[in-house]
Amino acid sequence: MRRLVAMIVKEMWAVLRDPKSRIVLFVPPLMQLFIFTFATTLDVKNVDVAILDRSSGVHSAEIVSRIAGSPNFRKILPLRSPHELRDAIDNQKVIAALVIDEDFDRRIAAGKPAIVGVVLDGRRSNAAQIVNGYLTQIVGSVGADLDPRPGPAQPPGSVITNWYNPSLDYIWFTLPSLVAIITSVAGLAITSQSVARERELGTFDQLMVSPLRIHEILIGKMVPPFIIGMINGSVYLIIAPLVFGVPFTGSLVLFFLSLAMYMLALIGLGMLVSAIAKTQQQAFLGVFLITTPLILLSGYASPIDNMPGWLQLVTYLDPARYFLVIVQGLFLKAMPAAAVFHQLWPLALIACATLSASAWLFRARME
Repeated sequence: MRRLVAMIVKEMWAVLRDPKSRIVLFVPPLMQLFIFTFATTLDVKNVDVAILDRSSGVHSAEIVSRIAGSPNFRKILPLRSPHELRDAIDNQKVIAALVIDEDFDRRIAAGKPAIVGVVLDGRRSNAAQIVNGYLTQIVGSVGADLDPRPGPAQPPGSVITNWYNPSLDYIWFTLPSLVAIITSVAGLAITSQSVARERELGTFDQLMVSPLRIHEILIGKMVPPFIIGMINGSVYLIIAPLVFGVPFTGSLVLFFLSLAMYMLALIGLGMLVSAIAKTQQQAFLGVFLITTPLILLSGYASPIDNMPGWLQLVTYLDPARYFLVIVQGLFLKAMPAAAVFHQLWPLALIACATLSASAWLFRARME
C-alpha cells in the first residue's frame, strides 16, 4: 500500500508540479465548454435571404415586410434581375432567394392562384431546408389572410407540450453532450502521455528496476487522469444549471458512477496508446486517431440511426455512445436507475476490455 501511495503521489506531482500544466488541465476545458456550447448548434438563425420582387404590389410588399420582421432573418438583399440572383447564390451571399413574378398581385386581385418561387443553396442542404420551411410558413400565412373563400371550420386550438425541453433550447441538448465530449478529450490526452513521457525522459528504466509491481505502476498512472476527469465533470455539473440554466433532474450518484466508469474506459484506451508510443509526439498522434471517431460515432454530431448499418455496429465499441445517452438522460429527463444500468453495463465491459488489454501490453513491453 505504501508503494502504491508513493507511485500515485509521484504521478500527481508529475502532472501538477508545473503551473502551466495545471492551467492547461483545467482552464482550456472550461473555455471549450463556454465556446462550444454556443458554437455547436443546428439552429438556423440570423441568415441572409434575397428577394427578387417583380410585382412590386401591395401583396408582395406584405410578404417582404413579414420576412423582414421575422427574427430568423438578419438581412434582406433586394435583387433586380435573375443574374443578380445567380450571383448571390453562387457567391454564398444568401442561403435562399424568393422570386415573385410580375403577375403575382394581378392574379391575387383576380382571385386566381399565385405562385412564389424559392431558390435554395443546396451546398448547405440542412440549413436550406429549414430556411425553406420558414419562408413557406410566412408565405402561407399571407395566403391564408388573403383567401376570400370561407374555409372549413377550424378545429379547436391544440396545446403543444415539448417533453424534457419545453422551450426547445438547443443549449439544453448541446451542453450535456459536451460534458461527455470534453471530458473524453482531456482524459485521453492526459493518460496517453504518462508512459510515453517516462520513455522520452529516460525514467522508464528506473520504474522497471524499482520494487514496484506492474499493477502498482499501472494504478499509479491511472489515478491522476481519473481524478482530473472527475473534477472536470463535477465542475461541468455545477456550471450547467448555474450559468446556462440547463437543469439536472437525475441522480447524482448515478451520474458520478457513470462518469467513473466512462473515465475508466477512456483511461484504458489512453494507456493502450501510451504503451505503444515511444515518444509524446507519437502518443499525441495516437490520441488524435482515437478521439475523432470517438466523437463522430457517439451520436453527438449526427444520429446513429442515420448511419449505415455496418457503421452502426462499430458504434457499439464506442464508450462515448453509452455515456452520451446517460448524461443527456440524467440532465433532462431524470433517467431511472434501470435505464442507466442498461447503458452502463456495456460501458463496464469496454472498460474491463481496454484496461485488461493495456495491462497485458504494458507487461509485455516491460518484459
